Parts: sequence; structure tokens; C-alpha cells
Amino acid sequence: MTELHAQAAGNPKPSYYLTGNGALMVLAGLLCGLTVSAAPYPRLMLTAHIQFLVNGMMSVFAGLMLKTSLSIVGRRSGMLIVWGHVSAWAVCLSEVAGAIWGTNKALPIAAAQAGASGAAPWQESLVVACHVVPGAFSDHCLDTACPGRVQGRQ
Repeated sequence: MTELHAQAAGNPKPSYYLTGNGALMVLAGLLCGLTVSAAPYPRLMLTAHIQFLVNGMMSVFAGLMLKTSLSIVGRRSGMLIVWGHVSAWAVCLSEVAGAIWGTNKALPIAAAQAGASGAAPWQESLVVACHVVPGAFSDHCLDTACPGRVQGRQ
């Protein structure tokens, strides 16, 4: 076992954090699925339900991947990956809020299909910000944690 493998094996916390985060997101997605028919805009709530499940599964798989020898990251990179995944909660919760309020700026196609006419400006702004800021943060975390990922962009 190389020194790098020993260092990765000695830092299992990011893996546990990611799998726990993913399990909680899947649970929240299942609970959100129970409320689809009761939501003011069911199609938007279905989108939130799917978003929770997909992000949760992705977080669980990322946690499992960090436990293998296929990905070796340091302590700082591991925590950046964790926080990138944790920031997805803001996106998912904002979609639940959007399904309740009927926002149409963040997801215009789904909102048009759901018949959402829009919400108060502060509600629209909050939902859009909760989509944009975590997305930018996750991208920054991945660029920092996995610098080889951006070589193809140059």
C-alpha cells in the first residue's frame, strides 16, 4: 500500500458524510413524493421529489466511490466534495418552496406546464438564488477538489 493509499484509508469521514447526506436526501425525496398530489402545483412538487432522489443517489454513490481505491483525495478536497453535495439541499428545498408558491422563473418550462403564474418577487428571487448559488459553489468545489477536471476546458 502506498503512502497516498494509506492517507486516503485513514480519512473515511467524507465518505460517511456523503452517504449519510445522500440517505437523508433520498428519505426527504420519498417524503416529498407523498405530498405531490396535495401540493398547489403537483408537477413542480414532482420535480422537487425527483431532484431530492437524484441528488441523494448521487451523494451516496460519491460516498461509496470515495471508499474505493479509484478515488484518492486529501482531507481538504474530501470536505470540499462533501460541502458541494450538502449545498444541493438548498436547491431541493427551494424547489419544494417553488411548488408551494408557484414560482416560474427558476424552472419556466415545468412551471408553464404546471400552470404556475408566478409568485411574489422576493419568492422568485429566493428560489432562483437557491438554484444559482449552490450550483456555482458546487462547481467551484469540484474545480478545487479535482483540478484535472478543468484541463479539458482550456
